[in-house]
Amino acid sequence: MAYSRLYDGSEPSRINKWLGQTGVCSRREADALIADGLVAIDGEVVTDAGRKIEPGQTLTLSDRAESALAAGVTIVMHKPVGYVSGQPEPGKIPAVRLLTEASRIGEGAVPAADASLPPIGRLDEDSRGLLMFSSDGVVAKAVIGPESRMDKEYLVRVAGDVTEKKLALLRHGIMLDGRQLKHARVTRMDQQRLRFVLTEGRNRQIRRMCEHADLEVTDLLRIRIGPIHLDNLPEGAWRMLTAAERVALLA
Repeated sequence: MAYSRLYDGSEPSRINKWLGQTGVCSRREADALIADGLVAIDGEVVTDAGRKIEPGQTLTLSDRAESALAAGVTIVMHKPVGYVSGQPEPGKIPAVRLLTEASRIGEGAVPAADASLPPIGRLDEDSRGLLMFSSDGVVAKAVIGPESRMDKEYLVRVAGDVTEKKLALLRHGIMLDGRQLKHARVTRMDQQRLRFVLTEGRNRQIRRMCEHADLEVTDLLRIRIGPIHLDNLPEGAWRMLTAAERVALLA
């Protein structure tokens, strides 16, 4: 399905600049797509690399443009406890070791052992749940780029007395490393289980937030990154990101 997006800016913007700012592709990639006649505004193919999009207009990338941008590989994994997300220290096991034929769900080739598949965001060794790897720079920028506002959802089991005062502290008021955290959505599921929705990913953020509230995290499960859900993917298993999911990440 072709990518389509309404421009809601208040001033006209160069197409390549807007596509770069929204994480769809780089400016250079946008110029190449325009040169190949793969970009349209309100149904009219764009031929001028300097063309600006006006407020209220709709930009569409052709199916061929989408295919070109999706040439990278993105993998969705249910990481178990005991594996690290990125480059491991001595004695640590990287989660990419789980990318085997036996643990694959659905279609897709197993990445080569030397393939470059950096993780998109961290998930601590003692945490489990949704972890993504990608060689698709557009997807990576959409998820963890400096302008990304994509939220992540976690189910967290804690030890300690969960009070309304502590919940209020977790939602807003905590500083880490000298910086105020962005407001978090924190709700109680039952006496010892909390649901966190964050729009930032500081190092061991939820565990450190809970420490400030005199709570100890005993289990942390990430179940969602933006529109991508863990759903029933078995622990230790992985699958390819679908084309529809990629479109949703960039929407």
